[in-house]
Parts: sequence; C-alpha cells; structure tokens
Amino acid sequence: MNITAIPSLKRRLASMVYEAMLLFGVLFISGWLFSTLLQQRHALYLRDALQDWLFLVIGLYFVWFWTHSGQTLAMKTWRIRLETRDGSAVGTKRAIGRYLLSWLWVLPGLALAWALGLKGWLLILIPSVNILLWALAAYLDPQRQFLHDRIAGTRIVSVPESSTKPGAKPS
Repeated sequence: MNITAIPSLKRRLASMVYEAMLLFGVLFISGWLFSTLLQQRHALYLRDALQDWLFLVIGLYFVWFWTHSGQTLAMKTWRIRLETRDGSAVGTKRAIGRYLLSWLWVLPGLALAWALGLKGWLLILIPSVNILLWALAAYLDPQRQFLHDRIAGTRIVSVPESSTKPGAKPS
C-alpha cells in the first residue's frame, strides 16, 4: 500500500463547512428552478418531490466531482482528494455508494429523534451527537478515515502543495 498523508480531522471538517456554504448556492438555484418550472406557489405543494430533487442534485454534484477529479471545489481549496484505497480514481458506482453512505452522518440521529418524538433542543441535540460520534469514529481507524470511506473502499488524502506559487514563473 502506498503511503499518503492523511489530512487532519480539523482540516476535513473545515472542508465540509466550506462545502456546505457552496452547496447552499447550488441548492438555492436548484430549488428556484424546481419551483419556477413546476410553478410551486406554496412551500408544502410538491414538498416531497422537491426533497427528492435536491437529494438528486446533491448526489450528482458530489458524484460528478469525485469521479472527474476526486475533488470538489472545497476539497481543492483545502488540498484534499478522494481516491480508492489503492490510490486510483473513484468510479461512478463507488462514488454513488459513498454518497449514500455519507448520509449516515445525520440520518440515524434524525431517525432516533423522530422515533422518540423529540421536540425543541433535543431534536437538534440527538442528530448533533450522531455527527460528533461519526466524526470521532475516525480515531478508531488506523488510517483515520471516516466510517463511510472505510465501507465504500475510499479514502481522503492530502494533496501536496504545488512547488510553484500562483503567478510565479517556472524556472
């Protein structure tokens, strides 16, 4: 197995926060297109279809980037890349699997909160604990990978900083 630097948990989580900000714009435009094209005039009208549409848009976003360069814009900014365990590019099936598995960051906590009929702060606390436990589970892995990466057969690695600085002329 080739030895590659693994980015810190802090760096990967920071990339996720930046990714969330970028996805806000993607989802805003996608939601606007959906609402405009289907003439959605009330928030509850076609709500389930809108949720399915946004789930698909997010999936297409990640799968396309992961299969084409191994990096989303946020991952490029934080110099991290997704690859298979052996260091090769991620294929479509594996990228779809990783996308679906990544929902385990929040879905078990949301399902538990729903099953218990929680309201108020507990509705936020239980999924937040789920997210925290999922992130901390990386410390149980010898290569510090997240559980969904381990199951999907992928890994996040650091991308070395370019030897030439932007705007600098190569010698």
